[in-house]
Amino acid sequence: MTSLLWILAFLFVLGTLAYLRVSLLTSSIIAAVVMAVGSATEVVSPLAWIIFLAIALPLNISAFRKNFLTKPLLKIYRGIMPEMSSTEKEAIEAGTTWWEADLFAGNPDWKKLHNYPVARLSADEQAFLDGPVEEVCKMLNQHQVSHQLGDLPVEIWQYLKDNGFFAMIIKKKYGGLEYSAYAQSRVLQKLAGLSSELASTVGVPNSLGPGELLQHYGTPEQQEHYLPRLAQGLEVPCFALTSPEAGSDAGAIPDFGIVCKGQWEGEEILGMKLTWNKRYITLAPVATVLGLAFKLRDPDQLLGDKAELGITCALIPTDMEGVETGRRHFPLNCMFQNGPTKGNEVFVPLSFIIGGPEMAGQGWRMLVECLSVGRGITLPSNSAGGIKTAAVATGAYARIRRQFKLPIGKLEGIEEPMARIGGNAYLMDAVTSLTTTGIDLGEKPSVISAIVKFHLTDRMQKCVIDAMDIHGGKGVCLGPNNYLGRGYQAAPIAITVEGANILTRSMIIYGQGAIRCHPFVITEMESAFDTDANRGLNTFDSALFGHIGFTISNLVRSFWLGVTSSRFSNAPYSDKTKRYYQQMNRFSANLALLSDLAMATLGGGLKRKERISARLGDLLSQLYLTSATLKRYQDEGRQTEDLPLVQWAVEDSLYKLQDSLDDLLNNFPMGLGFVLRGIIFPFGRPLKRPSDVLDHKVATIMQTPCASRERLGKGQFWTPCENNPVGVQEQTFKDILACEPLHAKVSEAAGKRIPFMWLDKIAAQGKALGVLTDEEVALLERAEIGRMKSINVDDFDPDELKAMAIGKQSHEQAA
Repeated sequence: MTSLLWILAFLFVLGTLAYLRVSLLTSSIIAAVVMAVGSATEVVSPLAWIIFLAIALPLNISAFRKNFLTKPLLKIYRGIMPEMSSTEKEAIEAGTTWWEADLFAGNPDWKKLHNYPVARLSADEQAFLDGPVEEVCKMLNQHQVSHQLGDLPVEIWQYLKDNGFFAMIIKKKYGGLEYSAYAQSRVLQKLAGLSSELASTVGVPNSLGPGELLQHYGTPEQQEHYLPRLAQGLEVPCFALTSPEAGSDAGAIPDFGIVCKGQWEGEEILGMKLTWNKRYITLAPVATVLGLAFKLRDPDQLLGDKAELGITCALIPTDMEGVETGRRHFPLNCMFQNGPTKGNEVFVPLSFIIGGPEMAGQGWRMLVECLSVGRGITLPSNSAGGIKTAAVATGAYARIRRQFKLPIGKLEGIEEPMARIGGNAYLMDAVTSLTTTGIDLGEKPSVISAIVKFHLTDRMQKCVIDAMDIHGGKGVCLGPNNYLGRGYQAAPIAITVEGANILTRSMIIYGQGAIRCHPFVITEMESAFDTDANRGLNTFDSALFGHIGFTISNLVRSFWLGVTSSRFSNAPYSDKTKRYYQQMNRFSANLALLSDLAMATLGGGLKRKERISARLGDLLSQLYLTSATLKRYQDEGRQTEDLPLVQWAVEDSLYKLQDSLDDLLNNFPMGLGFVLRGIIFPFGRPLKRPSDVLDHKVATIMQTPCASRERLGKGQFWTPCENNPVGVQEQTFKDILACEPLHAKVSEAAGKRIPFMWLDKIAAQGKALGVLTDEEVALLERAEIGRMKSINVDDFDPDELKAMAIGKQSHEQAA
């Protein structure tokens, strides 16, 4: 019995050391002390010491370990791990890691998260939102854009150029606004709540485009020429990457350039002949300068000793001879400018390469780094802005619209999708704030940008479907008063572009995250192919045994946090959010453990097991979304009235994480899922989806004027002007609530319950009964006009819906 107790105590000490991630040497010394205590009490035999020393000494004697353990393992590693292609290497090395690396490491530092600065607007940025952004929203009639003109009106194009909307990323020294990533996000959110065309038109030049690339990589001459012109709106940029044969696999673009000599402005110079055929290029039909990605070849080795230089980026004026701007694409009735561009053997100087000739072949890295910034801002912000507006508008509609003698928002069947919309609106705004904070701190978060692009566009699409279900015929019938239909049509566009969501989830998030975020993997890979054998061995040794200790630690952490339901783990607060932090501690350790085991069992084949990678990526993604939600709650002063929104968002994300984890264990390689389930879920799945009670609380917030509801829709376009149906409906929502006690007063005076409809007649009846003032009568009459506008749908003369009539009308208005 004494021996058994000592063995258990010894294992407990080793487990504690592993849990706390104590170094190998320190752990060996502490273990030796425990062994010595066992010897003193005659529990530990000499044989136990022999076994202990046979393990501890080789591991701690550096020279012995490297020569007899590390060197053979390095040889095996090199044999099973294929060397990365240059494209893969550039993609992996591009950008930076940030908070996602902490989540991947199995032991998040919550203090670090909450010490990141709170995202704020400068005075100039706030003035821009309150001034030009508000004004352009007032100018835009979405029905005119999508149904009549097929484009933004000419005056709005000019207003955008004149007021620097295309220059938010450009530095002030070039005449730009030089706004923070957070400010750009707020601008796009406000625009997206009104019009996807407007948001897309503004978003593209400020994300992946010539402006971004020029500022980071352009030569001084290129910067001095183009950036002021872009800032003033004298140039309209686009960037051509996608080809018919290469969409999500952007590295496979067939477009090419050949280094050669040719005539330019009457002289023979060294340049390149470019041939390209691009599709789906936003702003291409109206662009004056084309950013072009192509593969540059130098068959005569005029630039050096390489014939294949690789992906290169250049700036091409679209008015050059040989540049063909095609007709417009028609993406799901969304009328932003999008179309093809092509050219055949267009000769240009090498100085057209962004960054000059020395940047030939560096285009892929340039694109990946810039894309990681732009992809982290534009589409996630557009998605968040659209759903923020939809959440508040749906709450108003559900309170105004009545069925079965009740506002439909009080029906439990309606509360469920409403809660999904409200909870996601809170989460999505939180995620954009945290992500842009990282970008403003100088990060180029390639993994995070993939996470937010996929998950925010995915949640946006699902929320729009929920909103359409709630609105019914109001959402189905298009017209000036329909604020959902066009967004519903356009939702798949965001799913498809900038890396299709299926590919982003199954290949990019974890494909990059596993290597970039893991504390040891990238070092192991680099050291394995180090040309300096001695240096490679030393680096590999350090990384390998660090990796082994890391895996053991996460195994112990996963077991302990599973057995205890993580109740004793670290959390920065003791309020209702405490359990969320503790559950994230547990899942972070699970992610780190399962990643190592998946890599160990599948090796380089993991990247071909896309469903395994996707589920591992889901764990990392949901941890990031959850931490962003908790960060927002902290940043906004821990407003307890917002807790239902926080709780719904967190519980939904963690439940989705648990689903992916469950699926991963069911399909884990080599049948290890059964064993791992006993470690990770020793008492079964611990989490439940958000409850009906929580759904009710979120739906109530959406239908009740309060500070939480205002924060949910903060920064969106709510002005009740004629071309803003959500603004008009919001005013009606407030009027309807003010009318409810007046309706009760008239019903009481009449001695019967009067249906809550035809409020103008109720006003007349109340006036006749002498129970309403003139102001109250006017309020009921105004509310009835708004109520009918809110619940009615638009109708048209049949001729208005004929395509030829629309085309003729559009041509006449444009002229």
